[in-house]
This record gives sequence, structure tokens and C-alpha cells, in this order.
Amino acid sequence: MTVVKTIKKVICLVLAIGICLLAGYAGSLYTSPSIPTWYAGLQKPDLTPPSWVFAPVWTALYVLMGISLCLILQSGINKGEVLIGLVLFLIQLGLNVGWSYTFFGWHSIFFAFLCILALWTFLLCTIIQVSRFSVIGAALLIPSLLWISFAAYLNYAIMVLNP
Repeated sequence: MTVVKTIKKVICLVLAIGICLLAGYAGSLYTSPSIPTWYAGLQKPDLTPPSWVFAPVWTALYVLMGISLCLILQSGINKGEVLIGLVLFLIQLGLNVGWSYTFFGWHSIFFAFLCILALWTFLLCTIIQVSRFSVIGAALLIPSLLWISFAAYLNYAIMVLNP
């Protein structure tokens, strides 16, 4: 591999991880102010982790998403199947931020639940599509799908416990 190709791959990786971390940061702008106030006052299910768990888990997931995004971009977005994978990836990333805004910004537990169901669906579609050209890129998204599944359970339980 030439030095130029290596530099391009490193730049792709840094930018892709940066984009995903930026999405996480955007979501945190709505989340952080609500944790000690609105969220603290909600009834939560017994399986709810302590609040300090969420930031490191989300950070790790956004890094994995960034690596996956880099693999998608390096697969050649001029190919139809890769472009579809990229579009699905960007939609699920947007829904991820949208859930934070809806749940923590609007304090709308019901609409956040609808948003997280859409997020879960688009993330699963992204994994399936990306697996067609990058098995590693798809596999890197599975921890996010598992965490979103758990988050959907928490969202639903909070919705039930706080009518």
C-alpha cells in the first residue's frame, strides 16, 4: 500500500469517526440538561443502568459506527448497493440524534418511542444492506442494534410507568 493510500484511509477513518461523534455530541446537547432535572423525576424500570453508564457506551458505539462509515465510504459510493448502504446509515444516524431530541428535548416519551422504533428498523436495514459489501462494516453496527433494542425497552417501560 502506498503512503498516499494509507493517508487517505486514515483521513477517512478520522473524518467518519468525527462525523459520528459529532452526531453523538448533537444528541447530548438535548440529553445533558434533562438528566438531572426531567429524566431524574421519571419512574424507570429496574433494569435502568445508572446515568453515568450512557455516555461511555454511546461514545464507544459512535466510534464503532464511525469505523463502519469509513468502511462504507471505502467500498465505493459510486456502486448502487454502497450508496444505498450510505443513505440508510445516514438516516439511522439522523434518527439517533432525533431520538435524543424527541425524548430529552421535547420530553415526548411516546413520540420518542416511535422514533426509536424507526431507528431500530433503519439500523437493521443498514446492517443487512452493508453486509452485502462489507461484513465487517455490518458487524460493527450490531452492538448499536443491541443497545438500541435495550434503549427501546427502556423507552417503552418509561412510557408505561409515566402515563
